[in-house]
Amino acid sequence: MKAAKISNFPVLDEQKIHYLDNAATTQKPGCVITAAANYYRQHNANPMRGLYALSIAATDAYEKARQSVADFVHAADSREIIFTRNATESLNLVASSYGSMALSEGDEIIVTIVEHHSNFLPWQQAAKRAGAKVVFFECEQDGTLSIETFRSLLNERTKIVAMTQLSNVFGRSYDVKAFAAAAHEAGAVFVCDGAQSVPHMPVDVQELDVDFLAFSGHKMYAPMGIGVLYGKAALLEEMPPFLYGGEMIEYVTREGATYAELPHKFEAGTVNVGGAVGLDEAIAFMHRIGWEKIIKSEDDLTVYAFEKMQQIPHIHIIGSSDPLEHHGILTFTIDGVHPHDVAAIFDSEDVAVRAGHHCAQPLHKHLGLFSTTRASLAFYNTKEDVDAFIDCLASIRGRMGYE
Repeated sequence: MKAAKISNFPVLDEQKIHYLDNAATTQKPGCVITAAANYYRQHNANPMRGLYALSIAATDAYEKARQSVADFVHAADSREIIFTRNATESLNLVASSYGSMALSEGDEIIVTIVEHHSNFLPWQQAAKRAGAKVVFFECEQDGTLSIETFRSLLNERTKIVAMTQLSNVFGRSYDVKAFAAAAHEAGAVFVCDGAQSVPHMPVDVQELDVDFLAFSGHKMYAPMGIGVLYGKAALLEEMPPFLYGGEMIEYVTREGATYAELPHKFEAGTVNVGGAVGLDEAIAFMHRIGWEKIIKSEDDLTVYAFEKMQQIPHIHIIGSSDPLEHHGILTFTIDGVHPHDVAAIFDSEDVAVRAGHHCAQPLHKHLGLFSTTRASLAFYNTKEDVDAFIDCLASIRGRMGYE
């Protein structure tokens, strides 16, 4: 069955594919592709370095994108928005820069067991450099995280807490406002991975009171290669640069240098203006669709898929029994069939899903699993996509020789 035609998503319009790997990356609408292409056609120049019209236009486009991002996550000041390549680089920036000044021997970093490797490995390395310790905050089998357990882990040695707002395996969202408040009471800084949450729900960094928030453009309909780090200005001002080179300096001598003001201190070298322009347009696109439609479409499809999956024997959905706690992410196993075989069979029917540990190996080990298969939805998916997924899912054990 061919996927229903989706207006203005070229990959979906022009190819026979039921795309259910949105937690990895979303497809790009034509308006985003056009915006990025038009930047290179009409305004391509190195920003912030030239006094000629083309360079000024590039600078204006780049800074307009920064303001759009600041407004999108409700940052108090656009200087609190740092452009990076992706959420992974954003989290590495915090772990390297803030970690180098905040961590000492014997300090502790609390990391939840549900984290993507991008919000674990940087802290593991920061702890090794400082002689600090990573403390795991473990979840229940359904993915819940207890605030009482969290409070029991906090102590005077806790300097940093790293936590996702929405799990890329369970699809469960977490009350980061409550966890951040508890962390602050203990004197710790709260680092939030928003890679999965920012594309699917409104996020207000001031309301949540997180100290840092990282996310990627490519998971929210923008081009690959553009990411964001939000950080409270007071913390960013204190932090040393992450990368050194052009544009992030104010003055250089043979003996040393002074660094540019925020946000440029953290944006060394030639920046990705085309990606920022694409992200700006992706945000405008999401505003045009509206949160109400995005959330309702994704919730309706999740419930529909979840209920259909429950009717198929030998399928085990990871996480909550409530489909509305999955936020479009349905991770599962099939008795007797390896996830890689599952994904290959889906691909033979033009259904794109993901198989493996989803960059969450400690979580899989905690759950007693080696790997899983994941289908993840976006608002542009259709019931036809889900039906194709379900039809194929119901046939997999039979194809593998099971009765």
